[in-house]
Amino acid sequence: MRDPRAMNSRHSSSNPGRALSRIGMALALLMAGGAQAQSLQELYDAARAFDAQYLSARALADSAQYKAAQADALARPSLGLGVTAKRDETDPPNFSRVGATSLSAGLQGKYALYNRSNQLTISQAQLGLTVAQADLETAEQDLIVRVAQAYFDVLGAQDALGTARASKAMISEQLASAKRNFEVGTQTITDTREAQARYDLALATEIAAENDLRIKSVTLDQLVGRNGVTPKPLAVPVALPAVTPLTVDPWVAQAEEQHPLVRKARLGLDSAKIEIDKARAAEGVTLDLNGSLGTVNARGAGAQLKGTTHNASLGVTLSLPLYTGGATQNRIKETLALEEKSRNDLDYARRAVSEGTKRAFFGVQSLTAQVKALEAAESSSKLALEATQLGYKVGVRVNLDVLNAQTQLFNTQQNLAKARYDVVMTSLKLRQASGQLKPEDVSAVNQLLAK
Repeated sequence: MRDPRAMNSRHSSSNPGRALSRIGMALALLMAGGAQAQSLQELYDAARAFDAQYLSARALADSAQYKAAQADALARPSLGLGVTAKRDETDPPNFSRVGATSLSAGLQGKYALYNRSNQLTISQAQLGLTVAQADLETAEQDLIVRVAQAYFDVLGAQDALGTARASKAMISEQLASAKRNFEVGTQTITDTREAQARYDLALATEIAAENDLRIKSVTLDQLVGRNGVTPKPLAVPVALPAVTPLTVDPWVAQAEEQHPLVRKARLGLDSAKIEIDKARAAEGVTLDLNGSLGTVNARGAGAQLKGTTHNASLGVTLSLPLYTGGATQNRIKETLALEEKSRNDLDYARRAVSEGTKRAFFGVQSLTAQVKALEAAESSSKLALEATQLGYKVGVRVNLDVLNAQTQLFNTQQNLAKARYDVVMTSLKLRQASGQLKPEDVSAVNQLLAK
């Protein structure tokens, strides 16, 4: 750390141009990520191949097609092979013991000619396949938001550290100036102590910012499966795209119709209705075609038919349950109650996504207005700092005025950077809340980054 007392008087804060240029240099060193910096698109692609939470959801979605195929098997015939070997011993009264050995082998087949429950199970399995796709879409959207949040958290931490270092450097110059002026008798010890206090606070802020950046970087590294990730900053000048449509109603309408959670809840209600039909179908008739083909080879004195016997059969079985002890009736009542639950779940999903969409939309609107206000505040703060430094140089302003003006500029710059990141993130969350977030949106955000 450079000793403020060792600074030459030519580096005094009375030179506003030199002081402000140091701010830009300090921020640029952190924000210009270098040739090895990674874009959001690159890190998102890495996360899709590494993140365990997403990969788990994708594997579950892949398994759904095989579960649906299992239900499809109910509409196909089944065929089995049976082999039996046995030894029979008979010891009748007044006769010698006789025995027989037999070996039988045969094929047994079955085909459901009419089974309403099986047909409904197949339809229900197809709904489950669609539900799995909705779950995968939800996981994809969640991954996009998690990667983008970690990405911009690192950028925000870099900005905070750059601001902390620039603030410390400027306060260091002001401290050196206050010490020199006190030594020559033009200022009191109060100015020096005020500057020293500000410098100590700036040093503590820098240490905290360094630690926060390390923590945020670890989170991003863990998410994408890489070490030492350096995200690219927003391109300068920053041009944030407008969010369209400009009113909230189209966003809410889209959310209530197409959001994956709403689609899943709607499919859940459809499945519950099918479950009712399945419960009622248990009271109906089933018709099965049964067939068998086999041979029996018998040996021994006790065998009724010695040698090899061939047999075949083909028949139709009709089944109609007459009494089930109340199981079927209570199953129907259970499914009716579960249908009501599914209907309420659908209503809740619609209300939840509607609320989330409205929150995100108004958040984007508010943050966009904040960015414009902070951009104006940044320009005003720079002019105010230059004027205060000039006033300090000619003796009409005190050291505390300069420190306050510096703090105001640094806080404004940090708040502006954070507000810009928040606009980008909230825009993604708005698309997520309305069910419209796609991998293509990552590419759109990627266009806002430095090349």
